[in-house]
Amino acid sequence: MTARSPQVWLPAQFVRLADLPPALEYACWDGRSAFPSDPARVEFYAPPLTKDIDIIRKPLSGMTRLRVVQALSSGTDGLRGELDRLPRPVTLCDARGAAAPGTAELALTLILTSLRGIPDSVRAQDRGAGDTHVFSSLYERSVLIVGYGAVGSALEELLLPFGCVVTRVASRDRDALLGPVHSTARLPRLVADADVVVLSTPLTPKTRQLFDAGMLARMKDDALLVNVSRGAVVDTDALLKETHEGRLRAALDVTDPEPLPPGHPLRSVPGVLLTPHIGAFTAGLWPRLERLIRCQLIRFAADEELENVVRR
Repeated sequence: MTARSPQVWLPAQFVRLADLPPALEYACWDGRSAFPSDPARVEFYAPPLTKDIDIIRKPLSGMTRLRVVQALSSGTDGLRGELDRLPRPVTLCDARGAAAPGTAELALTLILTSLRGIPDSVRAQDRGAGDTHVFSSLYERSVLIVGYGAVGSALEELLLPFGCVVTRVASRDRDALLGPVHSTARLPRLVADADVVVLSTPLTPKTRQLFDAGMLARMKDDALLVNVSRGAVVDTDALLKETHEGRLRAALDVTDPEPLPPGHPLRSVPGVLLTPHIGAFTAGLWPRLERLIRCQLIRFAADEELENVVRR
């Protein structure tokens, strides 16, 4: 290796990643220890997989040769803002698809757990009670998927055995393998017919608080809102009002704010199920991320077009 080899920073979990282009020089960083090399030499940066944007941004100002940031998450809303502050153009790539299987699986888990009243059954078990109730079923229900990308399409595949009537919504009208995808302009009408609404859309200026008081009010009584995208897609205060009154139910893997402070009202509202942003984190995530990183570095070393480009 020469001192002029383009340098790559990888997360510490990839310290044993093999079969990488020999023309590049590699260092691994865990986000907590000292920098493994001079940030000024880094041209390709794959930040540690963390929700703490302060850790990710820590070396950015010193990366004067930076050309590519490869996120390990499908959501890059926080990273986009950080890169916009840099005085030079940087290509940002996401990890769309890598987290889709786990996130779609969690979305289905949240739907079934909420509809079948599993939290109530667990609490009854803790009290030593065994009351029997009639709960909802997912079979043949209407499901609206808002954000029909890798996660949304993977979720629909999981819903097929349940005979659900699935409606798909994304940023624009288009055709997909399993049926038409409607633009968000039609969302106010479509949301009124759904028994279950699943949010798997990226957080953008257009989707921030997309589900505000008005949109939530359009949902049918006793509908279930499932959010596996970003917490800020939903107006938390408006959701609190609808769930506190018992008109809507919610199952949330993401919240606004996040992490949710101890004692926050969402933690105690009946009919609200919370998981701590765990959708992507399954045993299969790391092998998929390794394949993505290896592919991107081969393309980078050959000066070829990268995959999953979010912005330049």
